[in-house]
Amino acid sequence: MAERLRRGHYGGSALAERLARAGFAVLAHDAFSWGSRRFDLSTPPWRLRDTLRAAGQEADYDAAAALHESTVAKYAGVMGTSFAGAVAHDDLTALEVLDGLPYVDGVGVVGFSGGGGRAAVLTALDTRIMASVIACMMSTVDELLPAYLDAHSWLFAAPGLCDGRDWPDVAFARGEHDQLVLYAAEDALFPAEGMARADALLRGRFAGAVGNYVGVTVAGPHRFDGPMQELATTFLTACRRLH
Repeated sequence: MAERLRRGHYGGSALAERLARAGFAVLAHDAFSWGSRRFDLSTPPWRLRDTLRAAGQEADYDAAAALHESTVAKYAGVMGTSFAGAVAHDDLTALEVLDGLPYVDGVGVVGFSGGGGRAAVLTALDTRIMASVIACMMSTVDELLPAYLDAHSWLFAAPGLCDGRDWPDVAFARGEHDQLVLYAAEDALFPAEGMARADALLRGRFAGAVGNYVGVTVAGPHRFDGPMQELATTFLTACRRLH
């Protein structure tokens, strides 16, 4: 599955390897619900079980995981948190590990799609983030509703996350970091109007701020392929706050 995802969304290019070759210490950890932190769905909840049986997809982990998110969000709410909150907890823990390494001078985050949302949230939560790269995960909320909401994970729809603010405000955080946002012009998951408005808002937020903002729109669909990864690597290499 990892190889299929790398071919389909990353152009066959490994971002972690690219960054490591550029001289960065890279931590790519398993966050809540992924990899070693994934759920055991051998005994799925009733609705998930019945839906998968009807669709003949009992062995399809991707389909099961997508359907399972609402159940995860429900139980997270019962426990007083959210799906995004549980993931943010793991990301903050990983940040502690990375920042504690003696050879790490400054910390940056890079994320694609849902990972881009995680990068934005982590930047807003911790002042140690000196640079962030968000790939194919930026829009204003108004343009997403209602047609685009179901295209996204509960990570992108955490209750209260944008109360009184918008996704560009979350990404801007305090404006003390350098930020690159990569938009794909034919991204089916985000409306063109929402991406353009988010870009304009971020340019306005960063004007006069301590940090710098770069927004780049590339042709093509939702992805983080080799050329886009090279833009991210070049941006991070030039980021003065990481050195």
